[in-house]
Amino acid sequence: MILVIRISGMVEVPTTINDTLSRIRLRRKYAAVLLKETDDNYKLLSHVRNFVAFGTIDNATLTELVTKRGQALKGKKIDAIKIVGDIEKKSLEELGLKPFFRLHPPRGGIKSKLHYPLKGGVLGDNKTDINVLVRRML
Repeated sequence: MILVIRISGMVEVPTTINDTLSRIRLRRKYAAVLLKETDDNYKLLSHVRNFVAFGTIDNATLTELVTKRGQALKGKKIDAIKIVGDIEKKSLEELGLKPFFRLHPPRGGIKSKLHYPLKGGVLGDNKTDINVLVRRML
């Protein structure tokens, strides 16, 4: 699974980028969504890479994310281990969770909003380092 976190705010974002981010439910700063690893999703992420951080999330971090920041739909209870096991087959809404996660700004701050390979920024593809960023935001 790919975890996508919106890093930039809503000011001076081009309309096409803002529409794309709205469609994948990243409407506010520090919101996160889970996407499946498909070619179409990677093409979408390359389009919005200047505004989001994304990477492959591991199961331990995903369990912690669902436990701490997952919000249940009306009358549902959260079982994080069951949700992580079924996440590949079903959507979050079918599992009883809201389809996005609201995160805290990263503890320790963001050193730079540059692209990841350049000078340690967080924007763009973080590969497995997204797990470190998410743990700082829980």
